[in-house]
Amino acid sequence: MRASPTILHLDMDAFYASAEQAAKPSLRGKPVVVGGLGMRGVVATASYEARRLGVHSAMPMAQARRLAPNAAYLVPRFALYRTVSDQVMELLGRLSPLVEPLSLDEAFVDLEAGGVAGDSASARAVGEQLRGVIRGVTGLSGSVGLAGSKMLAKIASEEAKPDGLLLIEPGTERELLAPMSVRILPGVGPATGDHLRRAGMTLVSHLAEAGEDELVRLLGRAHGVALHRMARGHDDRPVVAERDAKSVSVEDTFDVDLHDRVRVRTEVERLAARCVQRLRGAGRSGRTVVLKVRRYDFSTLTRSETLRGPTDDPTVVREAAARLLEAVDTTGGVRLLGVGVTGLADFTQEDLFAQAADAGHAAGEPEVPEAPDEAGGTAGRAGEPPEDGEPQASRRWQAGQDVEHDVHGPGWVQGSGVGRVTVRFEQPWTRPGRVRTFRIDDPELRPAGPLPLVRDPEDYSSWPASLPKSLSGPGSAEGAESSP
Repeated sequence: MRASPTILHLDMDAFYASAEQAAKPSLRGKPVVVGGLGMRGVVATASYEARRLGVHSAMPMAQARRLAPNAAYLVPRFALYRTVSDQVMELLGRLSPLVEPLSLDEAFVDLEAGGVAGDSASARAVGEQLRGVIRGVTGLSGSVGLAGSKMLAKIASEEAKPDGLLLIEPGTERELLAPMSVRILPGVGPATGDHLRRAGMTLVSHLAEAGEDELVRLLGRAHGVALHRMARGHDDRPVVAERDAKSVSVEDTFDVDLHDRVRVRTEVERLAARCVQRLRGAGRSGRTVVLKVRRYDFSTLTRSETLRGPTDDPTVVREAAARLLEAVDTTGGVRLLGVGVTGLADFTQEDLFAQAADAGHAAGEPEVPEAPDEAGGTAGRAGEPPEDGEPQASRRWQAGQDVEHDVHGPGWVQGSGVGRVTVRFEQPWTRPGRVRTFRIDDPELRPAGPLPLVRDPEDYSSWPASLPKSLSGPGSAEGAESSP
C-alpha cells in the first residue's frame, strides 16, 4: 500500500454503447444495446438508459429485448472501438511508462512512476485533466479512481461512474470498504459469494472481523489469506506495463445448432484463418493449436495439438484444427466453435508443413479464452464489412453497420429484411439524419469504415507538460469528486 493515492484506474463509461451514441446523433439519450443480434446473442454493453430498464452485460439478447423492446440493438464495430482505445492508451502513456491495460476500455496507470503526481492534490488534478483531455480527443467520458493500490483504485472508479472521479485517501480504506458487499472484492464471484453468505458474511466488514483463520477454513489457504488481506484494504500488486498475451483465439456461437459435418469443418477452417490473421496482427506465432467445441447439450470440449515449433502459417493451423475436429463427436449438434493458438512466441519455425503431419496431441486440455470481440449470436461476422468483391445481393446488412451511398453519403443500417435495407444518413457531428430504404442489392450502397467521433479534436500534443486554458482554469479540479 502506498502512502499517496498515485495509482489511477480509468474505466470508459459504457464504452461500446457510448461510442455508438456518439457516432449516431439520433441515438443520443436513448437506450442502446450492443452485442450479438441472433437468437443466442449476448449483450456486450448497454447504455445507461438501457441499464435503467434492467439490461446489463452478459445478459442473453432475447431477455434484453423483452426488458427493453424499444432500444436500438446494434452489432459491435470493433474497428471503431480499437481506434478510440488506441487514442486513450496513447494519452495514458504520456502520464507514465507504467500503464497496464486490462481491456480496450480500462487500464491502470502508475502516476508516481511518471513523476506527474506525488500526493492527493496532484493526483486529483491529473485525474481531472485526463478526463477532460479524453473527452476532447474522443468525445467520450471516462471515470477515474485514485488510490494507494490497484484494488482500491478500481473500486473507486466503479463507485465514481458515470463520468466522475473518486479519490480514496490512504488510511480511509477500511472505513470505505466495510459497508460494501463482499462481491466488490476481486476473486469473489457468485459461487464464493454464495458460500460466504451461507456463513453469514455478506459485507466486507464481516470478512475483516471473521479473521484469517476462519476464511482459510472456509475457502482454503490461498484464497482465504488473500481475501482477508483485501478486506483490510491491503493490496501490494504493482502496475505492470507489459501484460503478455498467453493465447490468441476466436470463436462463434451459432443461431441454430450445426449438424452438417461439412459445414462444421468449413466453420473451423474459417475460424482458423481469422485466428491466424489476429495472430499475425499481433506480430506473434504459436506452438499449440486448440479447438473448442460446445455441443447441443452445453457440454464443452477442448482439444489441442502441439507442433514442434511456433508458426503463423494459416495452412498449418487450419490442418491442425481439422485433425482435432476429427476426434470430436458432433452428431448431436454444435452451438459454438472456437480455434485458438497458445504457446506464443515472437518468431516462427520454418518448414512446419512436414511437422504438422505427425504432431501429437498435448496432454492437457487448456481452455481457450473467449475473444474480446465475440459478443454472441452470429458474432463471428458482427460489425465486419463483407470482403471486397463480394456480390452485393449476398451481403447481409446488419443493424449498426457503417455504409456509404453514392448520393446520400455516410450512414448506418437501421435494419434489413424482405429484400430491403433501411439506412439513416447522419454523421457524429451532424443533427439526426433522414432515413431512407433501398433494395439490398442497390449498386449505389456499399459497406464503409467508421467515421471519427470528433471531427476537429482539440490539440493536446503538448499535454501533460502544458495544459490548454480550458483545463487549467478555475474549478478544473474542484467539485470533481462524485459519489455512487
